[in-house]
Amino acid sequence: MRIRRGLPVFLSLLVAAAFAVPAVAQQQEPPAAGAPSRRPPVRPRPPREKPAPTPAAEAKPTLLAQYSAWGAYTASPGGKKICFAIAKPTTAETKPPNRPRNPPYMFVTTRPDDKVGNEVSIEIGYPFKSGSEASAQVGTTTFALYTQGDGAWIKNKAEEAHMVDTMRQGETAVVKGESSRGTETTDTYSLKGLSEALDRVAKECQ
Repeated sequence: MRIRRGLPVFLSLLVAAAFAVPAVAQQQEPPAAGAPSRRPPVRPRPPREKPAPTPAAEAKPTLLAQYSAWGAYTASPGGKKICFAIAKPTTAETKPPNRPRNPPYMFVTTRPDDKVGNEVSIEIGYPFKSGSEASAQVGTTTFALYTQGDGAWIKNKAEEAHMVDTMRQGETAVVKGESSRGTETTDTYSLKGLSEALDRVAKECQ
């Protein structure tokens, strides 16, 4: 059974290191009329997974190299070395427009200690609609994603290597999903520099 660790829980440090944006979460979507206020979303892990230890605060990601839209990073949360490529979307759209959310990102992560390589994960910036699926379209190929919280992962494990290969050869990845408040989201990621970033990640985390 594949173990999914979800998005790094040290994402605030990662964002500060990679893109120099504040670690403080941005405003979440306003609650629907008459609905009780809700706390900022935590990062629930995907189903069937044991919680991972909280990484030490000093496990700040280190930039290995920047390749166009993609940065290659390494970190050692909980003493376990991981490497990942990360990018933010070149365009981020919501319908209705201008809905506030945290910054969205796409990761491709390698965790040697867990024998996981090139795991694709996406942070959308606010919780997905419960039980909904998202999608990532690369060229003419669309990959189904399962969601939990504000994270998304490829639904069919057997397709992940194909997804990464397709992304290496593609120009853009268009990620679509729906938030818990009914906001339809379309984020477009440039794939320029991804191949180089993944090669650097593979070299660092052999």
